[in-house]
Amino acid sequence: MTEFPTRIRNVTLIVNDLARMTEFYQRAIGLEVLTRDGSEAILGAGDAPFLTLRADPTARRASPSEAGLFHTAFLLPTRSSLGAWLRHASDSRLRLGAADHDVSEALYLHDPEGNGIEIYCDRPKAGWIWTDGLVKMGTYALDLDDLARTGGEWRGMPTGATIGHVHLQVGAIPPEEEFFGTLGAAVTHRYPGASFLSWDGYHHHIAANVWNSRNAVPRMGPVTGLAQVDLNLEHLKGIVVDPWNIPFALS
Repeated sequence: MTEFPTRIRNVTLIVNDLARMTEFYQRAIGLEVLTRDGSEAILGAGDAPFLTLRADPTARRASPSEAGLFHTAFLLPTRSSLGAWLRHASDSRLRLGAADHDVSEALYLHDPEGNGIEIYCDRPKAGWIWTDGLVKMGTYALDLDDLARTGGEWRGMPTGATIGHVHLQVGAIPPEEEFFGTLGAAVTHRYPGASFLSWDGYHHHIAANVWNSRNAVPRMGPVTGLAQVDLNLEHLKGIVVDPWNIPFALS
């Protein structure tokens, strides 16, 4: 289980097909429907909301090259729970990517409307390597067979799961670093075309990259994809908007 406070409470997505997207996040990701009506579904685990799907059938489908969401990352509490989800994903014939990032082991996929998803578990904090305030995070092949052997039967999103981080697509990195710096986040890692930031000494709660979106303009709706991220910062309240018109609700 994570040793760090939960900083991301909920992610809101605008979707064209509410029924299809709700079913996907239930079946593939293991979230439960907490509330639902004809225009919105809130999904989570236990009584904790993780994901709000807001229907707009007429919204333009977001382009892979515009600012917005790269992925929402669901943090599982143990390696065995990640192994169980991997077995479930294999049985469900989900198309996956995978990576060992030194601090974590991660699996990647997309939902039916192209929103990125990461399912991951952290390695113990004691093994993270920090140098001059930056943490070592690489991208290596993940031993999927070994990971799968740790898992039993997948029974849905387990107790202790959270949204561990949100990874954004932006038009440029420096303004995004400056924006999150005003919210008290510190840069924890830099990679060509990307920066990673966190509170509390976590490896990252927020990432931002320009790999597909360099020089992107601010988001203009109505468009599918990321609509809002709810952040728990305790000392800050209200709605703030980053340089690419992505709202963050602070509480």
